[in-house]
Amino acid sequence: MRNIYLDHQSTTPVDPVVVEAMRPWFTDHFGNPESEHCFGWEARDAVARAVEQVAALVGSEAGQVILTASATESIQLALVGLAERAGQGHFVTTNIEHPAVLRTLERLQERGFELSVVGVGQDGRVDPSDIAAALRDDTLACSVMAANNEIGTLQPLQEIAVLCHERGVLLHSDAVQVVGHMPVDMQSSGVDLLSLSAHKFYGPKGIGALVLRRQRPRVRLNPQLLGGGQQGGLRSGTIPVPLAVGMGEAASLAIQLMQGEEARLAGLRDLLLAGIREGLDLVRVNGSLEHRLAHNLSVVFTGVESSAILRELPWLGASVASACSARMQETSHVLTAIGLQPEDVHATLRFGLGRTTTREQIDVVIKALIETVQRFREQSPARGRGES
Repeated sequence: MRNIYLDHQSTTPVDPVVVEAMRPWFTDHFGNPESEHCFGWEARDAVARAVEQVAALVGSEAGQVILTASATESIQLALVGLAERAGQGHFVTTNIEHPAVLRTLERLQERGFELSVVGVGQDGRVDPSDIAAALRDDTLACSVMAANNEIGTLQPLQEIAVLCHERGVLLHSDAVQVVGHMPVDMQSSGVDLLSLSAHKFYGPKGIGALVLRRQRPRVRLNPQLLGGGQQGGLRSGTIPVPLAVGMGEAASLAIQLMQGEEARLAGLRDLLLAGIREGLDLVRVNGSLEHRLAHNLSVVFTGVESSAILRELPWLGASVASACSARMQETSHVLTAIGLQPEDVHATLRFGLGRTTTREQIDVVIKALIETVQRFREQSPARGRGES
């Protein structure tokens, strides 16, 4: 059987159009964008165009985009950069953030900064009033992800931004799972610092960005990488021109395809869920279905280990946990935060649909899941708890 990839929250394949756009910049056009000659000028122009494309994707301006090697670096530049600039203060976040946010803020705690972690409801969404209650006079920033990487739930960022700004607090958002898949506008959303990664929207791995919202006074950060002073001194290091070109091309493609793809993938996701529910009892969805990424589905197959399902279906690319932490062998902090018991955490599969996903693939996956889960349950009389 041909492999079927349903793990697009983990990473996406580089779009062939993006590959072709990048190719000449590895060989024919290899200049350093900092060089003062025609090779460097050519590279500099290519980077400038890519930055404009990324800015257009998130409703910002080119001068507000800082290229980084990853979203993780972007997050650390935002949060550590703010902390070091201030010298002391307080941060607020939620208990379902990506480890890149949580570990960074915990490290800042070790350095004397204070941290409040706000819980979410069983639907995976944070109540803005809980964020408001956690804000203090010395709060530097609140960090809330736009959409969760495991359960796909969307957070009410606009409401949170209003509450933060009323207190003079900056809002940072890990928007890795949203950018390129849903419309993002930094001006209307109120997000002050936004982190993104190219490989989540069909661009290359190894490049991301931190985007700042244009405002007065400007958001000021301490750089985390020192050296040649590139990008206004905020992020030193030679910019990888091919990767920048690839991210820019991926951004432009996303703008063109986003609306149609979001509707198509929501339809396929709903077909997947309906097919699973039609063939199996004791299944349930993790997180809100109303406030959710169109291409995400997280399902508990009660009484069956999700890792066993994937071993039985080695051709299926799905996830038993967030890809960035799966090798740590820890219980998902996200699923635990929304109230799942350990047995249900271990019975959860995450499906991430994408541009290559077809109706035929969904039909194949539904049939295989039903047959596999039924067989495992028949072998074990203890079917566990659950609801349909």
